[in-house]
Amino acid sequence: MDTFTGEVIHSNGYKNGKAYGDKSVLVVGSGNSGMEIALDLANHGAKTSIVVRSPYIPYSVVDSIMLWLSKLVYGDLSKYGINRPKEGPFFMKVAYGKYPVLDTGTCKKIKSGEVQVLPAIESIRGNVVIFENGTSHPFDAIVFCTGFKRSTNTWLKGDDYLLNDDGLAKPNFPNHWKGKNGLFCAGLSRRGLYGASSDAQNIANEIKSLL
Repeated sequence: MDTFTGEVIHSNGYKNGKAYGDKSVLVVGSGNSGMEIALDLANHGAKTSIVVRSPYIPYSVVDSIMLWLSKLVYGDLSKYGINRPKEGPFFMKVAYGKYPVLDTGTCKKIKSGEVQVLPAIESIRGNVVIFENGTSHPFDAIVFCTGFKRSTNTWLKGDDYLLNDDGLAKPNFPNHWKGKNGLFCAGLSRRGLYGASSDAQNIANEIKSLL
């Protein structure tokens, strides 16, 4: 990285793609942040590439069903190095805490060639990035969408510490959504969309009972 002559930022410092129009930008990381930033960059005219280190991106349930039923939705992305994981999104969230990618248009950009998929980085020499498949490309900027860690628990200290150190709700199911002093949390129990919906309904009923 010491030799790279372009701009280097992390996703937490990314605002929008206005400043990157007509520039070659490499997005490192293919989670939700990486996929959404790649889409935003492409929409602003940047020559966008995204590093997908693993060939498996955890699609959301909706995307998985759509891809399974018909490849006409996004087309076959396997030739771009992207496949659905062997394990389902609910299992991955519970077992590994990995949130599925909610595709908002990036797959369409990949299929059209507006976003290029590249493998893991091997080395960087000046503004040229060399990848593990032997290819190399010059870039004006690199956006690192890596090292995601929930920080809610670092500033949400009240209400008897509603969250664990990992930023998720404490495992006092089925009352994990309810704090002691009017603080609620929805969707932080690794129970998928159904869990978030159930939490929201419980919170609404609780508020209604207080009126």
